[in-house]
Amino acid sequence: MATTDKASTRDRLLDAATELFYRDGVSIGVEALCRTAGVSKRSMYQLFASKDEVLAASLDRRLPAYAAHLLPGPEFAGTPRERILYVFGQVEKGSTDPGYHGCPFLSAQVELKDPDHPASRVARAAKEKLQEVLRAEAEAGGAHEPALLARQLMLVFDGASARAGACVETLDGLTTATVTALLDAAGVR
Repeated sequence: MATTDKASTRDRLLDAATELFYRDGVSIGVEALCRTAGVSKRSMYQLFASKDEVLAASLDRRLPAYAAHLLPGPEFAGTPRERILYVFGQVEKGSTDPGYHGCPFLSAQVELKDPDHPASRVARAAKEKLQEVLRAEAEAGGAHEPALLARQLMLVFDGASARAGACVETLDGLTTATVTALLDAAGVR
């Protein structure tokens, strides 16, 4: 029974962290986090050594669902070009949600500014995985320089995510049009 209670407390903390850190930023205090999760600070510190570890764990926990939403699944039979465009179409769709604040992994990296922070390491790994997916698709699609194209696509992804998340830009097809031009220039089919 104690294991279930700890799992429940851990889940509540990570759920609250995911919501608060994404919506309000990583500077949220431990008290606000614990209050939202409905757990005591003592309980939090029994499960995690620090708020930094909670943030890292919440990002790590968020990654599978984020990737499943963003990336085409194995049932998507499109060409590499269509698979890349799918990713950017998902960014455009997501950006219309009033609760959209950009890529949670980029947001954490920008706010933390410390590449050695546990959450920065999780976020960096997530971004590297996305870049590798884009590179593999670019290579499969015949890109002249797949690694360079993947880096360029990440710039578009992060820029679009940041601008839409900050309510500076509505994406309205702009992202997919930009990516289409890059794919054309790189020779991706």
